[in-house]
Amino acid sequence: MVRVPWRRRSGGAGDGDDGDDRDNRDDRGDPSSETTEQALSALIEEYGDEEPVVTCRFQDGTLTVYEEMVRIERASGSRFSEKWIPMNQISGVSYAERLVIHYIQIEQRDFDASEPGLFSSPVDENTLHFGHGKRECARQARDAVLERASG
Repeated sequence: MVRVPWRRRSGGAGDGDDGDDRDNRDDRGDPSSETTEQALSALIEEYGDEEPVVTCRFQDGTLTVYEEMVRIERASGSRFSEKWIPMNQISGVSYAERLVIHYIQIEQRDFDASEPGLFSSPVDENTLHFGHGKRECARQARDAVLERASG
């Protein structure tokens, strides 16, 4: 079963909880947001069970690349929630190797990404951080996204 980002995660008997968790949504008041949400839901339903191209487990979450979308699952203590991004919304990928902590950031249309500072990396819902041991997987994920994105 695929967990969609706008459904609550409950550990109880309500596996099929269709509750609307609007507090965790990025709703910019766009009148087409319901249509976009329905299209994303259909995409997840259609492709959510396919084998991933690349999966990387990083310190603050997991990045999974599919043919038609990217999934960012967050670690339990994260302030960000799980996110699905269709490939047609991806305009690029930022990948940076820093002295200690590296990052990969999915560049998404109509999303204001956090900018890196001189001594800091960006922190937003499209950015994942990792150490030296995960660089190869991050490069594979970057390349897989860039090959599939229509950006």
